[in-house]
Amino acid sequence: MTEAPEHHRREALPVSPALEDSMAAVHMPRRTRMLNARVLRIVLLAIVLGVAASVIAKVLVALIGLITNLAFYGRWSTTFVNPTTLHLGAWVIAVPIVGGLIVGVMARWGSTAIRGHGIPEAMEQILLNESRVPPRVTWLKPVSSAIAIGTGGPFGAEGPIIATGGALGSLLGQLLHVTADERKTLLAAGAAAGMAAIFSAPVSAVLLAVELLLFERRARSLIPVALATVTATGMRYMLMGTAPVFPMPDVALATLPALGMYTVFGILVGLVSIGVTHATYAVEDTFEKLPVHWMWWPAIGGVAVGVIGYLMPSTLGVGYDNITAIISGHLGLGALALLCVAKFTSWVVALGSGTSGGTLAPLFTIGGALGGVLGIAVASWWPVLGVDPRLAALVGMAAMFAGSSRALMTSVVFAFETTQQVHGFLPLLAGCAAAYLVSGLLMKRTIMTEKIERRGVRVPSEYSDDYLDRFTTGEVCTREVVTLRVDQRLADVLQWFVSGDTRAHHEGFPVVDAQDHLVGVLTRRDLLAPKHDPEQRLARLICRPPAVVNKNHSLREAADHMVDCDASLLVVVEAGDPRRIVGVISRIDLLKAHSRRLYEARVPRRHLFGTGRE
Repeated sequence: MTEAPEHHRREALPVSPALEDSMAAVHMPRRTRMLNARVLRIVLLAIVLGVAASVIAKVLVALIGLITNLAFYGRWSTTFVNPTTLHLGAWVIAVPIVGGLIVGVMARWGSTAIRGHGIPEAMEQILLNESRVPPRVTWLKPVSSAIAIGTGGPFGAEGPIIATGGALGSLLGQLLHVTADERKTLLAAGAAAGMAAIFSAPVSAVLLAVELLLFERRARSLIPVALATVTATGMRYMLMGTAPVFPMPDVALATLPALGMYTVFGILVGLVSIGVTHATYAVEDTFEKLPVHWMWWPAIGGVAVGVIGYLMPSTLGVGYDNITAIISGHLGLGALALLCVAKFTSWVVALGSGTSGGTLAPLFTIGGALGGVLGIAVASWWPVLGVDPRLAALVGMAAMFAGSSRALMTSVVFAFETTQQVHGFLPLLAGCAAAYLVSGLLMKRTIMTEKIERRGVRVPSEYSDDYLDRFTTGEVCTREVVTLRVDQRLADVLQWFVSGDTRAHHEGFPVVDAQDHLVGVLTRRDLLAPKHDPEQRLARLICRPPAVVNKNHSLREAADHMVDCDASLLVVVEAGDPRRIVGVISRIDLLKAHSRRLYEARVPRRHLFGTGRE
């Protein structure tokens, strides 16, 4: 530690009351804690959301059943049934058109937030609006989606309930006194609980929240979300039973050659997922060019849904039975290929028109049918490889979602939880990882992020540890500290500034007493302020407590403390003595700490048999 030169040494000055306060009230950062007592409150609220989401899921399924029965069978019943053309004939074409018209009216005079499949909209609210979803979306989204699906829309019920659960969590977070981070956790808990309640898939629901909504994996957010999904799944067992959502015959353990083929299937499905994503937004762009108000677009999209549904009724509605038939091996090669193309066409036009519905079930249907086609073909041509067409369909189902959304672990675990096929884990991991790899290399954005990134929203794509949390301030701080003394005259310091001494170029200087104890910090702006009398001693200029960190604080804590204190320089002190200076740390020092991270990420080197080349 070095001192600035003193031109005139005077007798020590008495310390002013303000200075005594600044010495006694040094600003130390809050220590980062993994969990605190507030988490218990959020946990309790998340459990409440789990109960509510499961009830809403039950009501939504009943509402879809009611609208389906009214629209296609002319009867009053909440039984969940598949739409058919049996009772309507060609008039079935009009049903999705009417449903689209109603949704368009609700979007225009209710809320535009009901348009689309919900997850991108939730992402946008998290990233830009502190997770504040408009309250009316809580009931408009499920009602509009039930109308769209109940009138034949080729969507799953999971998208609307995910959006509704998230809106409910956001609403709860807006009614109560919580932070924006806690409100984000409640939104994610509600959304994950909705998915768990529909699919009985609690672990994949948690992973979906982590990969697509939370953009983090911290205990204070992970625990509430996990308990919300556990609650919702337990409620589902009570309300809807415990059977797998997509039951299928047991499959055998995959051989090594079969695993290789499932990986190849993942690559092929990953390529198709890129085309599916681009096609979805190409159709949306086409609707944008139509010379009619967007309110009419869902009705126009309903024309395609109705025509395709008339020709192939299995494309209408949620199609969960289709998924079960695909992965159970009940469909032949031609039926699978036709279902894949027809479902894709109907869904991509409907979604691009801006109606209300989900993406998960359609993607699973399209990917499962494609995987089934590939599995049947390979099993017929090269039976020696041991490929099971049912397992190939399961891999295709999950790989399509992994490639489209890049929610890798969600895709793998979801396929397991909804089928309970333990032997499918390894093929699923291989196929989904391959699809993710292809998608990541060849597609910049995903089906979940394309819409909002076009509007300028930056969506995190990777979650890594906080590099600044690895190091302490004592490891990184500058230990050659230039200090000033409390009894120096301001005039002498100003003369030193213009002397050409390089030590005078710092932006801030710790001020110490005769025992080298920290008293305060003065910046160049403080010292150059014209209001001060040049004859004043520096002790009289200190008007605020010094911002300090001890040498055991992490760089993350130091960076946060700089923001809290609006300081560009922190004094690093001994852990047991907040007045004993160890060094100083600046914003530039924090940035320089990243040099090692960049080196590790960018510079290839050989460490055995020579140093190699960079």
